[in-house]
Amino acid sequence: MDADRLTFIRLIASIVLIAGLTACGEENAREKVRLQVEQAPEYMAPSREPIADRTALSAPAQETIGELRAIIESNSLRQLTRLAGSQSGFVSNFAGASHGDHWDLLRRTGFDPILRLEELLDGPYGVKMVAGETWYVWPELAALEPEALLPERLNFSQRARLEELVGEAGIAQVRDGRGYPGIRTAIAEDGRWLYYVHEITGEE
Repeated sequence: MDADRLTFIRLIASIVLIAGLTACGEENAREKVRLQVEQAPEYMAPSREPIADRTALSAPAQETIGELRAIIESNSLRQLTRLAGSQSGFVSNFAGASHGDHWDLLRRTGFDPILRLEELLDGPYGVKMVAGETWYVWPELAALEPEALLPERLNFSQRARLEELVGEAGIAQVRDGRGYPGIRTAIAEDGRWLYYVHEITGEE
């Protein structure tokens, strides 16, 4: 074997050896790297429970929802007013107006009570106990007590949901201790339609 060829072979062997040692060094370096990361704040942790309550709707409540959906399908304020009037103690507003007059006024000002009711019922609901009775409340955050609704008490996804529902102005009202300020509705376990409102009050 001539000297040039021998030199060439030795050069190649050296390159291979160096490459192997470099790769091993990189692996060892990767194995020794440990990142120190602070724990995320509690409110940013994913909720372990869904926002909506797991409690299943009672059969009477499901029947009432069926009636409401039939009215929504017909797009009839008259039928919605008739159903509301048949419910003991039903509340639609706090100005003393009749259900029909109130909802008709809302529709003429651009707020469609039937469309918004459909949006509520299509979303998640929460459950609350009132005087020993189970109420199903839409949206789910409206079932929380005022102190539990404070943004500081909510997890990250609930905060985002609250802002989506009521905006910054609504969150400011929550901070004032006024309870859930957005449109909401509720049905009792026995099937009574309790309220469908969008005003601030202590009705609950």
